[in-house]
Amino acid sequence: MPTTSPQTLRKQLAQRKADPVYLIVGDDEAEMARLSADISALVEDELRAFNLERLYATDRSVTPASIVESARTFPMMGDRRVVLVLRAEKILKPKRRGKVIEEEEATADEDEPQGDADALDAYIKAPESLTTLVFVASDVDRTRRLYKTIQKHATIVECWGLKGAKDARIDLRQVARTAETLVRQAVADAGQQIDTAAARLVAERAGTDIATLRGDVDRLLLYAAGKPKIDLKDVQEVVSAETAQDDWAVTTAIQRGDTAEALRQIGLALEAGGVPYMILGQLGWFVREKLPAADPRRVPAAVEALFRTDVELKSSGGDPRVLLERLVVELCSR
Repeated sequence: MPTTSPQTLRKQLAQRKADPVYLIVGDDEAEMARLSADISALVEDELRAFNLERLYATDRSVTPASIVESARTFPMMGDRRVVLVLRAEKILKPKRRGKVIEEEEATADEDEPQGDADALDAYIKAPESLTTLVFVASDVDRTRRLYKTIQKHATIVECWGLKGAKDARIDLRQVARTAETLVRQAVADAGQQIDTAAARLVAERAGTDIATLRGDVDRLLLYAAGKPKIDLKDVQEVVSAETAQDDWAVTTAIQRGDTAEALRQIGLALEAGGVPYMILGQLGWFVREKLPAADPRRVPAAVEALFRTDVELKSSGGDPRVLLERLVVELCSR
């Protein structure tokens, strides 16, 4: 079955319609939690004690067989039963025992042991019409037979936050625009407004980390509660205060062409717990907003270096500190 979006799923639920089996997967935990709550709302409040069950795959008592047993239980006094399987990566991306060679990985769907998992596989192929079974996972193993069954017979909802897709090539400009839109929407939903520069700064400091973005927005709204309009000063006071000084010090040093100071500030930022992607987001802001005015001839090489570093960070192509230091040296070069 095709992958659907959170927006499409919500339209479906608003019509009181639901598919028998869903997989909600991604790194945007807040969005995934909201979707789980939206599906849970299919069960009337007074009947949730009977017809809504939350199972945590990390619990030893939760097995594929127990999930099937819960899903095959008929609803009581209602027309719908919802079973949520949370932390489902425990089942959909289990840790492999021992050393796995490439041949075993390539044939994982053929070599999985028969037994407990078969019952869940069979259920997904022929689910109960009165039950909505929902798997909520941070990731899945796409080589496994169970995932392939889900892919064929269930509805998959991807929530990859600012990245768009798990393995998508990251366009930092598009990520920044998407993040800024999310900031504006969250502020508007809270009944407030935000300056353009302030929204942009929140987005830039989050980089590609949706959890950081949502956390920063929550703190900002709490700090500026009651203010009709949030300004740049509010953001500078609240958002990512623990790394802001170091992050801006890096870009300031690069703008001066001071390689030694920029490298020192990168080290300080990482030692203080700075997230490599957040630092990369700051460097991306410098390349997009500052470098064209300072020296437009350097922009093509800087953009190429930025994207290369982004790909290498995402694919674990080296030590993050070394990758960022190399990028800083290239950005400082004239």
